[in-house]
Parts: sequence; C-alpha cells; structure tokens
Amino acid sequence: MAKWLGIPVVLLVDAASMARSAAAVVMGFENFDRQLNYAGVLFNNLGSSRHLNYLADATRQKVKMPCLGGVIRNADIAIPERHLGLVTPEDHPLTRETAAELADMIEKSISLDRLLENLPQLIPPRPAGMELQSPEKKVRIAVARDNAFCFYYPDNLELLECQGAEIVAFSPLADADLPPDVDGLYFGGGYPELFAGKLSENRRLRDQIRVKSRRGMPIYGECGGFMYLCEELIDQNGTSHPMTGCFPFATKMFPRLKALGYREITLAHDTIIGGRNLTIRGHEFHYSELTRQAAGFQTVYRMADRSGVDKAPEGYQTDQTLGSYHHLHFGSQPAAAASFVENCRLYRDRKNG
Repeated sequence: MAKWLGIPVVLLVDAASMARSAAAVVMGFENFDRQLNYAGVLFNNLGSSRHLNYLADATRQKVKMPCLGGVIRNADIAIPERHLGLVTPEDHPLTRETAAELADMIEKSISLDRLLENLPQLIPPRPAGMELQSPEKKVRIAVARDNAFCFYYPDNLELLECQGAEIVAFSPLADADLPPDVDGLYFGGGYPELFAGKLSENRRLRDQIRVKSRRGMPIYGECGGFMYLCEELIDQNGTSHPMTGCFPFATKMFPRLKALGYREITLAHDTIIGGRNLTIRGHEFHYSELTRQAAGFQTVYRMADRSGVDKAPEGYQTDQTLGSYHHLHFGSQPAAAASFVENCRLYRDRKNG
C-alpha cells in the first residue's frame, strides 16, 4: 500500500529480549524491498533507555534508515486481546488522562522533529464515489453501533452519506425501539456472542426488526450483524439465544477460527447492494458458522479468495434482507452503496404511497 500511495514507512520493531539481532531485522526489511521508502525505525517493548542506546548504536553501524527512538515496556498501557483481535474502544475506552499519558510518553520517547523532517506533505486523493450526489438527504439508514456491533469500514458509512443517506446510530443492546422514520437498517460485525443474552432479552426491538424485514425494508447484515439477523445464536457453552429471526438459520460459536482472509464477491443474483455480476471486495474473519439452515435458500454470492481460488458460495437474501459472514468494502465498488441507498428510497416511496 505504501508503494501504491508513494508514502514513506515507519518500521516498528518489537525489541523485547533482543540485542544486536534487532539491527539485523531492520537490515532485512531495508534490503528486502528496495522500492519502499523508510522514514525510520522505532523500537518497542524496550527494557530501558540503555537498551535503546545499544540498539540505536547497532542500527547506526549497519543500516541507512535513522533510528527515531523507542518505547520502554509498560504493562499499564497494553490493550487486552480477545478472539477477533484487540478489545475494541467500546469496551476499552481511551480516557483523556490515558491519551495525555500516551502523548507525553511519545514526546519523550520519539524524535518527532526528525520524523516530521522525513515525511513529505501529501494531499490525499478523494476516492471514487465519494462525491456528494445530492445536497438533500434522500433516506434515513439506521446503523447499529454499540459494544455488540462495532466493526465497520468507515468508507462504507461515508459512501452511504455521499449517496444521500442520513446515518442514524442506534443500539440493539440499549434501545427499545428502532429510530423513527428510517428507510433501511445496517448491522455491522462485532461481538453479538458476548452480549447474546442481552440482545435476546430485548425482544421488543427484535420483533420490530423482523416485522420490518417481512415488510420489505432493505436490511443489510455482515458477520456479527448476520448472526443477529438469524433465528438463533448458540454460544460456546451450548446455550441458545433467540435473535431477530429474519433468516430461519442458526449460528454457533466455536473455540477455533472458522475463516480468515480477503475475498472477492460476485453477485449471483440481483440484491439490495447491486445487480447480478457486480463484483465487490472485502474480508471474512469469524469463529462461528451456520449450523442450521432452512431448505430452499439460494446463495447470492459467488466467492474467491485473494489468489483467485473459488470458495463455497455464500450470502443470503430474503425479502429485502441481505446477510453474510463477509465484511464488504463499498470503496472497492461504490455502486454497492448507491444501490443500497436507492433501494431504501424505493422502499420509502412505497411506504409513503
């Protein structure tokens, strides 16, 4: 990506328990791809300032890229991990005090002036499809945003707005009702399995979503959002939690990863995010899978991995509700955002007579 964009790279090396071999790691990166431009190297997880001085000296003797400093090991600022990665800001918020502490640490540990000297001034190009299509808002799309649903490509939301959508955030965990006067729903990924009990208890909202689905409101769910749109979520303890029931499917959590990787999706049928043969890129990353699926449902996604190898087809649509395990990046195909907004507009017009 750095080569595509023509921007320099700051190399971050975990130097825990490393001596002069850290310089060998830096040398390896510097020589591995000569087309990359390095602004410098930073060492992380250092034992002391003396450790940094030792590594900086070794690096100075062997490599061209400058050493910009390093951060001493500090357990107090570590972000905890769980399945699917780091604990998200919704569950591990960054307070003003912590932000100030981090800023002080960076200022003391890194030669910011030297770093800035090595960085060019760039004006990033505006991606295709980000042009505002209309100064007036066409539709209102409710987007689930809380601890259970927190994985979104920011480009997706921005592209929806550029197509004329007003994004209205709501919480399936805390809100008893859907936002008023919405014309579509978007459920991103996240951790519904960690909050399955609370999501299940919010029956009023679950019922509203299912009714909207049956009445033809465009609803899009991916990964965790797709699990919520199914009938049942079974956690790792084997406990079953009723979900919205838009799809007559059950999903089950497993202790090991079920899928990970980039995907290229080609629509096999017309959907709310585009017509047949439209291609969109994205990724999948999940520990659950479908364990019960009603008969008669056609898959609407043809899939291939990043190397072009075909994967088992996936993606399901009932009425105007579309769901899959894939996080699609609308930036790879802005027509997907335009199609979703247009289908929301058609629904609104039908609803209003």
